Amino acid sequence: MSESAPKGTLATGMEGFVHDWSSDQQVFKGVPWGKAMMWIFLLSDTFIFACFLVGYMKVRIAATDPWPDASSVFALNFMGVEVPLLLIAIMTFVLISSSGTMALAVKYGYERNRKKTFALLMATALLGLTFVGMQVFEWAKLIEDGVRPWGNPFGAAQFGASFFLITGFHGTHVTIGVIFLLIIAFKVKRGSLETQRPGFLTGRKGRYEMVETVGLYWHFVDLVWVFIFAFFYLW
Repeated sequence: MSESAPKGTLATGMEGFVHDWSSDQQVFKGVPWGKAMMWIFLLSDTFIFACFLVGYMKVRIAATDPWPDASSVFALNFMGVEVPLLLIAIMTFVLISSSGTMALAVKYGYERNRKKTFALLMATALLGLTFVGMQVFEWAKLIEDGVRPWGNPFGAAQFGASFFLITGFHGTHVTIGVIFLLIIAFKVKRGSLETQRPGFLTGRKGRYEMVETVGLYWHFVDLVWVFIFAFFYLW
């Protein structure tokens, strides 16, 4: 039989295995409730996006009409030259860059550097707004070209429904994320996370862990866009 392990360490041997297996919420001990709930929400959201993408692939494979060529549909005229997926490439770069600023915001948040945390959260929100703005431009251009949920001049009628559903649902997530980023940023600026001041999104235990929790959501939104970019625009 192994001796009792010191506090904070894992017991060894069969006794340690039985202890770890039977311990209630052993993995999540010390994890804030809000962070655990965010992971559960992201798991459920993963299923929704997966259903959308799988449905899109099924519809595309089953379409009897030719599927529109994304390289030409989403091309932009730059200095008299049609550049395929130019806007989409910029959008992807902007959103992926925002993951970097978000990660730094979490780092400086745990270091309790209010100034840098606030600046990086605002930078992340600005990049998110830039992405949404470019997506609005993309929608406006396609609508002007005649793309509708029930048809389009480029080919298979299902293209419009798939595009507006998937990108619209993702764009809504980005917009909500920007709103939360702004709320947390101003809470950081006024010191609510240091003083544990009660309020919206911070409850009675407002701490810098909330920055990481919002960061989890933002990284998820960025990751989903990578799959949308690969399956919808590159396929």
